[in-house]
Amino acid sequence: MNPGTEPSFRDSVDIMFNRAVALMDLSPGLEEKIRVCNATYTVRFGVRLRGGIQTFTGYRSVHSEHMEPVKGGIRYSPGVNQNEVEALAALMTYKCALVEAPFGGSKGGLCIDPRDYDEHELELITRRFAYELIKRDMINPAQNVPAPDMGTGEREMAWIADQYKRMNTTDINGVACVTGKPINAGGIHGRTEATGRGVQYALHAFFRDPQGMAKAGLGGELDGKRVVVQGLGNVGYHAAKFLSEEDGCKITAIIERDGALFDDRGLDVEEVHRWISMHGTIKGYPDAPLEEDGAKLLEAECDILIPAAMEGVINLTNAHSIKAPLIVEAANGPVTAGADDILRAKGVVIIPDMYANAGGVTVSYFEWVKNLSHIRFGRMQRRNEESRHQLLVDELERLSADSGVGWQLSPNFKDKYLRGAGELELVRSGLYDTMSDAYRSMAEVWHSRDDVDDLRTAAYLVSIGKVAASYRAKGL
Repeated sequence: MNPGTEPSFRDSVDIMFNRAVALMDLSPGLEEKIRVCNATYTVRFGVRLRGGIQTFTGYRSVHSEHMEPVKGGIRYSPGVNQNEVEALAALMTYKCALVEAPFGGSKGGLCIDPRDYDEHELELITRRFAYELIKRDMINPAQNVPAPDMGTGEREMAWIADQYKRMNTTDINGVACVTGKPINAGGIHGRTEATGRGVQYALHAFFRDPQGMAKAGLGGELDGKRVVVQGLGNVGYHAAKFLSEEDGCKITAIIERDGALFDDRGLDVEEVHRWISMHGTIKGYPDAPLEEDGAKLLEAECDILIPAAMEGVINLTNAHSIKAPLIVEAANGPVTAGADDILRAKGVVIIPDMYANAGGVTVSYFEWVKNLSHIRFGRMQRRNEESRHQLLVDELERLSADSGVGWQLSPNFKDKYLRGAGELELVRSGLYDTMSDAYRSMAEVWHSRDDVDDLRTAAYLVSIGKVAASYRAKGL
């Protein structure tokens, strides 16, 4: 990387890693062991399509096996390359360590634009890609567990899980070979929303941190805060939906690849999402003006900026113009290392990707545990909870009647209190607890050390420390 040029995504991850380890007391050997990517497998396979054979290139990278299985999504994108996959695998290592999901880091990718193929063709391609990885144990419930990423979803994970079961017919835990599956194929309630929900919970944790709020120059509650969201895919949509519907935020701008919408009064996230789903474009949406150059709105006046699509969207060309005092990295690597330096110098607070978008891997962990235990969360205790709550309510009502006080329960209290926790409630509870604990571990370092002036460095310090402890425990 030449001075003054934009670092690549891989360079950015290395720069940020180096910034953190310079503040740690690690032996050079252990530092290098944590830094390097253990292995990357490149596969080129042919699929008979449209009267001929098409060859596809895919990758599966394993960054760290300090814990196994290793975990990380599979993305379908024409821009997938080895450097990107290895950088994403490294981020997965640190992300899992930060939120205490017991996995090493991995990542996969296939050089393909899924919009160029119909569903049947995508199934053939996905099953063949999965076959190539499965036969080398690069998809395995005990060794390497993929999940959805950009360009993939529940459908692709179901195909991969089925392919694994076809090739490993006696593996009773076979359904745990991937996460992010549909509910009726071994998935878990709350997984689709998990990354966006995690972004919301990350903001809840930040807004409970007075010192962090002061550093960002923000005050008050989330209610009424102006939010710009870049990318209304799965992550951006759910984050925007929950923040607007549950926390009272105003989504003032939504940026997509073909333009952006802006309305200072707040956009209707559900309506915009419905329009994009129906028309395949943000253009033509009737209730807000279109800005053709969507990237301009990254520089709009707002309280919170949430880049939730591609890496590198905030870079040396626009970092000086960013006005948001708080950036939440819902995507992986949306702020380059060069832009990060500029923004920190301006006093912008960045909630880093390895924490902000960890909701996905956290709920993937819950799904993996559910698959290995072969039972739905809440199945054994829910009715017991409800009957115990009913006993208490009945006794309170009896006491009120006997004493003649005429006391009554608040409207809807009974329904809410008597309802035992099902799988979705338990998943959300576990995710909230995970995001809260992880934020506290970062904030403690951020606020207590004079040599740490940003949350990203704090996150790296916490996660690298945990990875190092795992390697030491192994005798390395």
